[in-house]
Amino acid sequence: MNEFLHASVLLSEAIEFLNPKPGQVFLDCTLGAGGHSEGILKHLEGKGFVIGLDQDETALEAARTRLAQFGSSFQAIRCNFKDLDQALIEVNMESVDGILFDLGVSSPQLDFEERGFSYWGNAPLDMRMDRRQEYTAADLLTTCSQAELTSILRDYGEEKWASRIAQFVIEARKTEPIQTANQLVDLIKAAIPASARREGGHPAKRSFQALRIAVNQELDVLKTGLEKAIQHLKPGGVIVVITFHSLEDRIVKHLFRQQANPCICPPKAPICVCGRRPTLRVLTGKPVIAGAEEIIQNPRSKSAKLRAAVKLEIEERER
Repeated sequence: MNEFLHASVLLSEAIEFLNPKPGQVFLDCTLGAGGHSEGILKHLEGKGFVIGLDQDETALEAARTRLAQFGSSFQAIRCNFKDLDQALIEVNMESVDGILFDLGVSSPQLDFEERGFSYWGNAPLDMRMDRRQEYTAADLLTTCSQAELTSILRDYGEEKWASRIAQFVIEARKTEPIQTANQLVDLIKAAIPASARREGGHPAKRSFQALRIAVNQELDVLKTGLEKAIQHLKPGGVIVVITFHSLEDRIVKHLFRQQANPCICPPKAPICVCGRRPTLRVLTGKPVIAGAEEIIQNPRSKSAKLRAAVKLEIEERER
């Protein structure tokens, strides 16, 4: 098995917002190789608890090894963060002091060719975050209609050549199934005019992102996970979310704003009569981004955006 190594993005910034103290409990919803959890555990000084969630068994194995030094202060659970409420029941926790989401695909998942996330090589088109799931990217390309594929590529990948790529895929699969990264990359390159391929990095980047999001239902899962996370966050607790593309960031930004200002009364109404009270106070007016030094050391951090919010105390909500 390849070694699962992953540089934690915006680590010091995330820890600063979470501000972990001995005796507190934290939920790391995207454990990965355990870098963020390790940072939190060091601040707990053996007096506290971190629950780490991940649906990737390779990541869980690596994190358990890395964090074994912290003993009973850490527990890893294999599950999707949309089921974080069930994970908390498993460890007899009702609420936690801080919650972290570090979204997107990890470096090892991209680098392990057999996982099928990367557009380099001739790997099978898998793209499943959780390999217990049966439905793969190859299955999607086999079963979806041209209209459905166009919508996926346009909405999830923001690919302006979505319709043409979908047309090429549908035509090609009449001859043979599209099952490998190289097959799909060749079709995408054929569909996008040469002049357009010279700009914006690898021409398959947006399409592969779109397929990964669709296979794993990432955007629906994110909204569900965030809503549950806020419900199980203690008053005064902080939620930190690190995103890597605009679709994720938009969901986080809108949900935080909605929870911070839920009033639906007309703007000119003298008093609020809708009865909706804020549950969050947003801590990041603009998203925090990686500095120049971190981007040099870890180029994948260039697209990262961190947003944070604190759950209001009950008396603050009633003001």
